[in-house]
Amino acid sequence: MLALTMRALLSDGHDELFRRFMDSVHDYAIFLLTPEGLIASWNVGAERIKGYHADEIIGRHFSVFYPQEALERDVPAQALCTAVQQGQWRDEGWRLRKDGSRFWAHVLISPLLGPTGEVLGFSKVTRDMTEKREGEQRLVEGERNLRLLVETVQDYAIFSLDCHGVITSWNRGAQRIKGYTAQEAVGRHFSMFYEPPDVARGWPQEELERTAEQGRFEDEGWRVRKDGSRFWANVVITAIKDEHGRLLGFSKVTRDLTERRRHEEQLREREESLRLLVEGVRDHAMFLLDAKGRIKAWNAGGQRLLGYDSAQVLEHDVSMFYPEEDRLAGKPQAELASAQSAGHLLVEGWRQRADGTRFWAEVTTTRLEGDGESAAPRGFIRIVRDLTERRRAETLEMEGRRLSEFIAVLSHELRNPLAPIRNAVAILGRFTDEPQARWCLDLLGRQIGHMTRLVDDLLDVSRITSGKIRLEPVALELNTLVRMAVDAASAMVKQHGHSLTVRLAPMPIQIMGDTTRLTQVVANLLTNATKYTPPPGRIDVSVRDDGDVATMQVNDTGIGMSESLLQRAFKPFVQGVRALDRSEGGLGVGLALVKNIVELHGGSVSAASAGTGKGTTITVTLPIRKQAATEPSAAAQTVVVPSPRRVLVVDDHHDVAESLAMLLRMSGHDVQVAQDGPMALGMAAALRPDIVLLDIGLPGMDGYELARRIRELPELGAVQLIAVTGHGREADRQAAAAAGFHAFITKPVDPEELARLVN
Repeated sequence: MLALTMRALLSDGHDELFRRFMDSVHDYAIFLLTPEGLIASWNVGAERIKGYHADEIIGRHFSVFYPQEALERDVPAQALCTAVQQGQWRDEGWRLRKDGSRFWAHVLISPLLGPTGEVLGFSKVTRDMTEKREGEQRLVEGERNLRLLVETVQDYAIFSLDCHGVITSWNRGAQRIKGYTAQEAVGRHFSMFYEPPDVARGWPQEELERTAEQGRFEDEGWRVRKDGSRFWANVVITAIKDEHGRLLGFSKVTRDLTERRRHEEQLREREESLRLLVEGVRDHAMFLLDAKGRIKAWNAGGQRLLGYDSAQVLEHDVSMFYPEEDRLAGKPQAELASAQSAGHLLVEGWRQRADGTRFWAEVTTTRLEGDGESAAPRGFIRIVRDLTERRRAETLEMEGRRLSEFIAVLSHELRNPLAPIRNAVAILGRFTDEPQARWCLDLLGRQIGHMTRLVDDLLDVSRITSGKIRLEPVALELNTLVRMAVDAASAMVKQHGHSLTVRLAPMPIQIMGDTTRLTQVVANLLTNATKYTPPPGRIDVSVRDDGDVATMQVNDTGIGMSESLLQRAFKPFVQGVRALDRSEGGLGVGLALVKNIVELHGGSVSAASAGTGKGTTITVTLPIRKQAATEPSAAAQTVVVPSPRRVLVVDDHHDVAESLAMLLRMSGHDVQVAQDGPMALGMAAALRPDIVLLDIGLPGMDGYELARRIRELPELGAVQLIAVTGHGREADRQAAAAAGFHAFITKPVDPEELARLVN
């Protein structure tokens, strides 16, 4: 029926013309539908757009082009119905190609009516609008994104003004920075953000005029928020014009730079403070050098330390501060080259002042980087510090260490010959009762004791200067300690022809102290009083309780002290006037040692004298122990009956070893002698001695190593090791304890102490 109708419409030879027309259209899909919607014709454009050949699609329902969601809404049937009712149907929407892909189509369906108005079919024209729609979508999306971008920016206040400066748009950044909502800001003049003085001088209007004239205007200044607070703003105003150059309004972008301005102000303040600091530093010479070593800046410290003012040094080479021999050797250039290579250089050396004097300097040179990673350095910062005093102190400290080492060696060398002499005196004392021989032995004993005290004083000098005196405090009763010390010294006092009186406190005085060291304090004070009092003299010792402190005084009728000597009395090596007829002397360390020991106990010591020839009073105070509880009484001592012991004496000094062995054999002990470490090891393994008296300074294998090797022998697990040495420093005692020694005695050995240790 449709074919007959079409032929009727295209009669008179127009059929060929219509076919050619249809086939010439490529941009439109043009085809006919039957009243039921079946496809009755198909042109080239339809084939290109939809992908079907004519023989594939003619006779099929046109709903094949609609996606599922359109079919579910019955869009094809509605389209034909609407076209009949309204004369045509227009639509845009997604359609399907043969391969299943979608395209955006513009569709026009028109009914074809017969002479009596009956529907003969439909014409359908479809155009592929995908590219156009995508372009429109991109444009819409771009506009939407731009709007969202502007609206959501929070670090910038972005808003627009009309030609008169009235706000027409407002973003979130504007609300955050300025404090106004869009409803509060839109419609108001933008001058509300300016301070009253700026408004009064017409600055907002001038900004708009400059922008209209120049197209763009940028400014920085104070602006005002809604709450009245100020912020430092960077403002960019841009004129908005149409294609004919007619002004439409303005865009304004404002950024809050308050924090940056604060940092810049702080930076300027720091730079100014740094400048004032550098200029005000007087203990360090601080100056700036260019890359070639020429002086570019100079501080007050440079003038004070080096003696030049800025006019004398600026633009001069830094080598002017070096001694001539260093300049000739190229030292200034070498130090700059090292600083440039490493970035930083710290050296010490001699430098020269303007007056030609030299000083020992610490010199720090720091490279100043250029702009960019590959740029050459801009120059150097140099800081010079005078270390002359420190160098002098280090030299004195080094000399002190050398003196201590010398004293230790000297003490050792003196103890070694004293040891066999004391041993020989002790041996001879057992074989003679002749008065003259006994007198000689007593004399030798006294002189050996005197020399031993001198050696001990030498070591105490070292301990004082190095601060290495150590205490082992225990609970003490001061009256008892003083009485025992006085009893030990009374023979010496009487021998010099002096009278000695002691007045102790009526009640016990409890203190905490080192028994040996506090006894040494009393002994030193009595020794000094004895030596510096011409016979017959009087020496008085008193002890009293003064509440929080205990006071001990030693008063003599001796030569006294002058005012100048009183001020120096407690320093090492200080002595009173030594008369030519004095047979005894000392090293002048007694009072210095007393002061050091007393102060280590938390006490004090002072000297008083009415003048030369009027005697001296030494006063010592010590803190009283606060513990009120009564100390338990000591248990009764058990009497130990000595029994013979197997003893191995190890000493490379023949006289020391043999005299010590003879002294022990006379006490009934079984004694063997070894001269070195390997020999001692072999003998110890064979003899299994009870006690080994071991010298530390052995050749080859020293006493510490030998002690460790003996400890490794299982059969010698119970042996007692006693160090017998000429080294008496605290470090030697600690090293001996670490090596496994049970006791430590110094040469010359006291026979009574030796007997106690062996028994």
